[in-house]
Amino acid sequence: MQASENSQDDFLFIDDSDEEEILEGSGDESWQVLIVDDDPEIHSVTQLALSDLVVLGRRLEYLHAYSGQDACQLIESHPDVVLVLLDVVMETDDAGLNVVKHIREQLDRQDIRIVLRTGQPGYAPEESVIKEYDINDYKTKTELTRRKLVTTVYAAIRSYQQIATVTESREGLEKIVSGSASLLELHSIAEYSQGTLKQLAQLIDQDIECLFCARGQGIIDNADDLSFYIIAQQGFSSLLSNQKLEALKDEQISKQVKTCFTQKTHQYFDDSLYLYIARGGYRAVIYLTLTESLSDIQKQLLEVFLTGVAIGYENVHLFQKLSNAAYKDWLTNLPNRLEFVRMLDTFAKDGSDSEVAALIDLNHFSDVNDALGQDIGNQLLSAVANRMINMGTAECKFARVGADVFGIVGPQTCLTPDTLMALFEQPFTAGEQKLPINACFGFCNKEHANSSGVKVLNQINIALNLAKKKREEHFAYYNPEMEDETQWRLNMIRQLRNDFADNRLELWYQPQLALGSGKVIGAEALLRWRTVDGNFISPAVFIPLAEYSGLIVEIGDWVVNQACSQIKVLEEKAFDNITISVNVSIPQFRRGNFVDTVLSAIQNHQVLPNKLELEITENILMDDPQVVIDALVELKSQGISIALDDFGTGFSSMSYLQKLPLDRLKVDRAFISDIAQEGQSVIAETIIDLGKKMNLKVIAEGIEEVEQQERLLELGCDEVQGFYYAKPMPQDEFLHFLKNNS
Repeated sequence: MQASENSQDDFLFIDDSDEEEILEGSGDESWQVLIVDDDPEIHSVTQLALSDLVVLGRRLEYLHAYSGQDACQLIESHPDVVLVLLDVVMETDDAGLNVVKHIREQLDRQDIRIVLRTGQPGYAPEESVIKEYDINDYKTKTELTRRKLVTTVYAAIRSYQQIATVTESREGLEKIVSGSASLLELHSIAEYSQGTLKQLAQLIDQDIECLFCARGQGIIDNADDLSFYIIAQQGFSSLLSNQKLEALKDEQISKQVKTCFTQKTHQYFDDSLYLYIARGGYRAVIYLTLTESLSDIQKQLLEVFLTGVAIGYENVHLFQKLSNAAYKDWLTNLPNRLEFVRMLDTFAKDGSDSEVAALIDLNHFSDVNDALGQDIGNQLLSAVANRMINMGTAECKFARVGADVFGIVGPQTCLTPDTLMALFEQPFTAGEQKLPINACFGFCNKEHANSSGVKVLNQINIALNLAKKKREEHFAYYNPEMEDETQWRLNMIRQLRNDFADNRLELWYQPQLALGSGKVIGAEALLRWRTVDGNFISPAVFIPLAEYSGLIVEIGDWVVNQACSQIKVLEEKAFDNITISVNVSIPQFRRGNFVDTVLSAIQNHQVLPNKLELEITENILMDDPQVVIDALVELKSQGISIALDDFGTGFSSMSYLQKLPLDRLKVDRAFISDIAQEGQSVIAETIIDLGKKMNLKVIAEGIEEVEQQERLLELGCDEVQGFYYAKPMPQDEFLHFLKNNS
């Protein structure tokens, strides 16, 4: 519609010079205002009326559209438009209203202020338009004096700025919320610091360079001073992280960071910021550059963001402390068992084929604690840890896995038995003590490593346990056969435990005879294991397993009670002079109530103590001789007989032999097999002579030939047992044997 056809347009912007102007000082920036009208005169008059207007420090910049279609295109190409002065009736009666729909619905621009201006209000009644369309003001051209137009524009632009401020705040808060949520997922100080810089750059929305600075002690590995370190960086060309602040080689920045840290306040400059973070005693400074100054809103948002950063910074430090407590050894500051398992996880899944994992077990470390005290023991462990760390192999990773067990993961070229043994060639200093220590080593190569850290640790333990049993070489490499053997051992122990509970263990008896008369004077009770399928498992197999598992104590108690029960049966059948001998192991002696257990069995079965004989081996004396001697002296005082089995095969001292309350020496079969041959009876003869001089009975075992018997008679041996006379037999057969040989 042309201006000439608009009879009311002559009233537009009538002179109101007597009214007060709404003007402000000029500025360099501007507000973009779009004038939409099909009448060119309206454009000219509007621009003339607003030519000197300055709103909130900015002048107006005008864009012109002469149709609704042109207006839509201009809005799309000019996103900085803040106000549209829009005619309703143009190429169509509702062209202006279609522009409103396009802005609000298709472009989703809710911030742009829209003022409808119409010369023909009948085509677009004010009430219905206000209800159905999202417009901000409705004016007829006849009422728009210059004063009212200025007021309308001023109010619209101020409304836009308020909305823009709210939008900026909302978007900034959304960034803060999103950024804070992302930071909460970070648990290391380095990751958190780096994440903070990333979120800070997104919040400010500038291409910035920034540094996260803090004192290195407790944050940077091996940093024990209070110097400022760069914990994280963004935007710098050179790598600065984990280095001292001086590595930046900018004295001004270094000085300002320290000033900010000391004064405990933010430092704002036109081209840079120094932001102070502090909570719970944990402090840091963020330095960043600016390409343009921050608005007041940005500064406010920054303050909110930094509040959350400070809380998160404290939390990540506390988490680090918890992590250290969970994954670090308090004494040596090395990774602990849990962390070593994680190291082995990495070793198993991602490690190089040339890597190896190992365990180091200090031999007899408990003796140090017992003799010198725990403080010296702790100092010794620290000394061992320090020597390992300083062994000169940076690729190796160390951990303290147990009380006196250390773990290592590293290259095969560096982690060898020789290199580890070299660690223990020189004594360790602990307090004023110089302590020589040796160790055992278990290894596992990458090729044999299982898929998980826990299983790898088990593999190395298997190798370590084997190394402990070696007398010459104190190391062992894991191989799958070891695990098979271990699994077999566990299965056998489980089966032994179950069968013992089901009363499948039996006592068999091998008769003992007086050599001179051939009369049966006793029997050795020998343990037998008959499985469910009726097969027997050799005592040479299951006795060590019982000792290994600790089950030997329960089995030993059962044997003593069964022997006493058999003695009672023999008494009832008038075999009054038969003694039953049972073997005793060191775990039974270590138990504090062993003596009481034996005496209780005798009392419960109401048998004479001298009908029970306890057999011990020389090797028992090697572990804890005084405990054994004290227990045997007490048992001897109650009338129980004591025999020393396998005499001559062990390593016991003669001084201990004199202290033992013995009744009998038993010559091992190893000295009997060739006794009939020329020159092969020296040891047996010596033992028999020793027994006589100590006023002890001497019994020889393992007699299988008449020639052996005859030679023993010549030597003056008192008693014998062996296959030549009788094999071990079940209870019923033993009773039958006694009847036939009484």
